[in-house]
Amino acid sequence: MVDIASQVLPGRSVDEIDSARAGEYALLATLLSHSPDAQLLAVLAGLPSDSSPIGLAHTALAKAAQQATEERVSREYFALFAGLQDGALLPYASHYLTDTLYGRPLGRIREALQRLGVEKAPERVEPEDHAGFLCEVMAGLVGGNISAPDGTDRAFFEEHLAPWIGRFFVDLETTKFAGFYRSVGTLGRTFIDVEAHAFALAS
Repeated sequence: MVDIASQVLPGRSVDEIDSARAGEYALLATLLSHSPDAQLLAVLAGLPSDSSPIGLAHTALAKAAQQATEERVSREYFALFAGLQDGALLPYASHYLTDTLYGRPLGRIREALQRLGVEKAPERVEPEDHAGFLCEVMAGLVGGNISAPDGTDRAFFEEHLAPWIGRFFVDLETTKFAGFYRSVGTLGRTFIDVEAHAFALAS
């Protein structure tokens, strides 16, 4: 988890849409940070759905969760994100933007987090440009748990997620190692597309 050094802005209200957005970011953050246990898989298996793109992505994730086991998904998570074989993914902005680790994108993210009063919890070992960490920050900005002026979520998204995270989710959706996590890639790709489109319309 991230440590929030500041509090919710006094009087700030979070509407239904932002609450739903924060929930999607939080879900992606959780699934990208560690493999789901049996309890979370059971919750995912009952995800509500509808005919919208996000609803259809929820349907696919629910079906994948119904067919999954905690042990099998744990092995898949390790192969995808901790394994060394071809096809493993590096879910870091630095990798996607500069083909390095601990690159300049990480430095820019750390500067942005410092301005927000957010720092990584001591138990977190991955650098702050990890996709799961960035989704967690977005959940805080959108849901009001990180104190920031209006529009900060859009600025953070456009600078630190939009240039690369969609490609990461496509890679997750299509890699040969993905079974359960293919549906996570689909949800991530779909949700990021919706976010980018909504921000573009608001310009």
